[in-house]
Amino acid sequence: MVWEQGELFAKATKQEIQRTKFLLEKYTDMVALMQDFEQFEQDLQQVGIDGEAARRIDQTDLHADKTVNATILIEKQRWVYSRYNFYTRQLRRAHSLIKDDDARKAVEYRYIQGYSRKETILFFRRSLSDSTIKRKIDEGIESVANTLKLIGFFEQDDAEF
Repeated sequence: MVWEQGELFAKATKQEIQRTKFLLEKYTDMVALMQDFEQFEQDLQQVGIDGEAARRIDQTDLHADKTVNATILIEKQRWVYSRYNFYTRQLRRAHSLIKDDDARKAVEYRYIQGYSRKETILFFRRSLSDSTIKRKIDEGIESVANTLKLIGFFEQDDAEF
C-alpha cells in the first residue's frame, strides 16, 4: 500500500478504480453463480464424475482418471466460490460506507441490483439530472475503491494472482 506522508486515508489509483468498476459490473453474476453453487453443489459433483467435463481437464492425457479429475474440478469450483464470496462481501462492505446518500443509492441500483446505466438514469431522472446521476455513480465507484484500498483489499487481491 502506497501512502503519502501526512495522508490519513489512502486514495485509490486509476487502476484500482478500474478494478473496482470491473468487480462491481460482475457483482450480480458472482452472486448468481454463488447461489447456484450453494444450491446445486452435489449435482455439480455428480456431473463432474459422470460427465465429460472431468475427462477434459487436460487435453494432453491419453488416459484420464475421471474420479481424480472430477475431484480437481470440484476443488476449482470451490475455490472460485470462495473468491466470489470474498469479493462480494468486500464490495457490500465498501458500498455501505459510501457517505453520499445519492451516490450510495446510484451504486446500489446500478451495480448491486444490476440495472443498466440507462435504467439507472431513468430511475433517478425525477430527482437528479442525467449528468448528476452519472457523476454520482462515478463518485460512488471511487468511494468504494478508496474504501477497498483502505481495508487492504487490493494487496490481498494482487497476492492471490
